[in-house]
Amino acid sequence: MRKRSDPPAAAALHVLNNTVVRCRRCARLIEYCHRIAALKRRAFQDWRYWGRPVPSFGDPRARLLVIGLAPAAHGANRTGRIFTGDRSGDFLYEALHYSGFASQPVSRSRDDGLTLKDAFVTAIVRCAPPDNKPTRKEIASCRGYLERELELLTRLRVVVALGRVAFDAYLSILRDRGVIQSRNAFRFAHNREHRPAPGSPLLISSYHPSQQNTSTGRLTQEMLRAVFLRARKALSDPAG
Repeated sequence: MRKRSDPPAAAALHVLNNTVVRCRRCARLIEYCHRIAALKRRAFQDWRYWGRPVPSFGDPRARLLVIGLAPAAHGANRTGRIFTGDRSGDFLYEALHYSGFASQPVSRSRDDGLTLKDAFVTAIVRCAPPDNKPTRKEIASCRGYLERELELLTRLRVVVALGRVAFDAYLSILRDRGVIQSRNAFRFAHNREHRPAPGSPLLISSYHPSQQNTSTGRLTQEMLRAVFLRARKALSDPAG
């Protein structure tokens, strides 16, 4: 468990986030982010939209990593902080606060005072995609950023994948690194534990807190709280 080397890791994560913000790899996504930022939603006409790739957010010494899909057009693409300013973020940060990972249950803007303790939140795609559907090529183009975060977050013990796409993307990285032989042995389900290999972080799969899932009751606040209470319990287990 690294301690003295954590400041360099924090600095490296900061550099990585700056690289993400400047990324222009996916022309379709950059054009969409800019267009949404110019058009805006009526409720947010007074906002100056972020309109760029969105950096990750959290504690550089985190033992918990949360992986989402992508920024929302009028959420993180507006505020500049992942899972901030939309209903998905409301669900996520309430559950993180309830389980002791977040300093407050709401996330409205980059300067609202929210901090994460022992948790780091990222996504497999860093730009808002049209209809919340990035292409396979766009996911592949962004993959290196997640891989670098996995290298820098040296204390990780639990990974929560929000949604099947994030789940499959993370497993693909493990497969290509030789941690697992195949993704076929891992079946996605809500609040299910997966142990990829001895010494690797526990993986917990969860439904994504998208408005489609939360408005229909497929995912309730209690269900998402249970995911992070499971993560908290795993982190409290010295043998975990």
